[in-house]
Amino acid sequence: MKSSNSISGKLVDPIGRRTVNAKIYFQDGVITQIDESLDAENVYIIPGFVDSHVHIESSLLVPTRFAQAAIKNGTVAVVADPHEVANVAGIEGVRFMIENARQSKLKFFFGAPSCVPASPVDECFEPFTSREVAKLLDLPEVTHLAEMMNFPGVINGNTEVHSILSEAKARNKPIDGHAPGLSGENLTKYVSAGITTDHECFTLEEAKKKIELGMKVLIREGSAAKNFDALHPIIGQNPSMAMFCTDDCHPDELMGGHINKHVRKAIALGYDIFDVLQVASVNPVNHYRLNVGLLQVGQPADFIVVDNLNDFNVLSTYIKGVNVTNFEEDYAVKPPLFSFPNHFDHQKIKLDFPSGKPVKVIKVIEGELITETLKTSVPGSGYDFDKDILKIVVLSRYNPNNIGVGLINGFGMRKGAIAASIAHDSHHIVAIGANDDSIVRAIDYIIKNRGGMCYYDGNETMGLALPFFGLMTNVDVSDAAKEYSLINKKLKADGCKLHAPFMTMAFMSLSVIPHLKLTPAGLFDVDRFSLTSIFAE
Repeated sequence: MKSSNSISGKLVDPIGRRTVNAKIYFQDGVITQIDESLDAENVYIIPGFVDSHVHIESSLLVPTRFAQAAIKNGTVAVVADPHEVANVAGIEGVRFMIENARQSKLKFFFGAPSCVPASPVDECFEPFTSREVAKLLDLPEVTHLAEMMNFPGVINGNTEVHSILSEAKARNKPIDGHAPGLSGENLTKYVSAGITTDHECFTLEEAKKKIELGMKVLIREGSAAKNFDALHPIIGQNPSMAMFCTDDCHPDELMGGHINKHVRKAIALGYDIFDVLQVASVNPVNHYRLNVGLLQVGQPADFIVVDNLNDFNVLSTYIKGVNVTNFEEDYAVKPPLFSFPNHFDHQKIKLDFPSGKPVKVIKVIEGELITETLKTSVPGSGYDFDKDILKIVVLSRYNPNNIGVGLINGFGMRKGAIAASIAHDSHHIVAIGANDDSIVRAIDYIIKNRGGMCYYDGNETMGLALPFFGLMTNVDVSDAAKEYSLINKKLKADGCKLHAPFMTMAFMSLSVIPHLKLTPAGLFDVDRFSLTSIFAE
């Protein structure tokens, strides 16, 4: 039995670059006819938004729960890189994400993780070679090769790295990039390898250079990295070469908006509505060749209805011709529990810190994933509140004997400790604290709960359980956001200065984003792509 329906309103057509009063007819999920209409309703019908690069796991939600919030914000599709769960549980972890996503109305398009682990010094459950990547690229839900973070391997001709790139090229699937700060001859080599996008631009100049070489630049506005203010001019200067993404977005922020926030900010700055919709919807659909409609006859009936073109308050979201805005019953279905155990174990942590020499301290930059290197001296304890220097610990998820200890500046904490089983991309246990005892107590909470995140204030522990791989929960997004917000609020009340402290902490062990990071093997100099002594030279 065929299903047909219609809707009327002011149609904002990003392909024809026109706005017209229209009635749209759709049948069996496909737009069959568009007629001009004199009595159209006073609402705007626009293409649904697409997040062009997101790690679902960073929302702390399984895909079905992520979809629940994204759809309400007018998102109809996401281009997802599951490399967080890939590091923790290998191919089976990726399959879990795909299977869980199938239960949702939201359109998920996955990438095959290209760097598992993220770098040669990192650990993971099951390293991905070109063989594992090829298996994933053959899945229908996998539309592209996810971000190639090993830019030294690309530039220096690493055989395995180029074999992975070749698997994507052989299947004519796009290759996502990850090249923060890369320039000159090295950038040219990187792009020449077939890499087509980058979401790691921090300056407009960097973005323009990459666009000149043919890369599309993803304007990122997530929970930790916020580059919209620096990059938004390309919306007007070169709209065909830009897309919007969140990359990593915690549940409290997801509750407040998704790609619709990018759109709202762009319109407020005076950018043309059709340029903005090209960036928010058209470009990701075309670049990744997604089966997502753009309000054209013969395409899927994927669109949203908003009240006006300034606030973009989403009244309803349609996917395949169905109003999915309030499909709560779909998301209430519990996904099958995956049997993979979290490899957390108890291990004594030696926190004694050598003194007497100048040391290297990881300096956090608010709103950025990159760090700086601060060279200074510290007391024998390693803590210096006047200089805002705390201790950071990374405990391997895969080998409890591997423990990295370092110093960090920029968190503003004067008591207690935070810890989490989220530490990109290997997802070890990471903790930052104002004294050794608090760090141990916070880490112990994570181990006992087989994963999660917590804040120990010196007296009590506030925590959020993440039973799916130590990365995600299956509770409703509002419940996850509430618990996360309560922890954040308490942490900030106690002195933490950062907007998203847990998200920021999660990137302090990622060895592919400059400049100084901490791994279980020790302090890592990303620029030299090698371990480095904690003592300043």
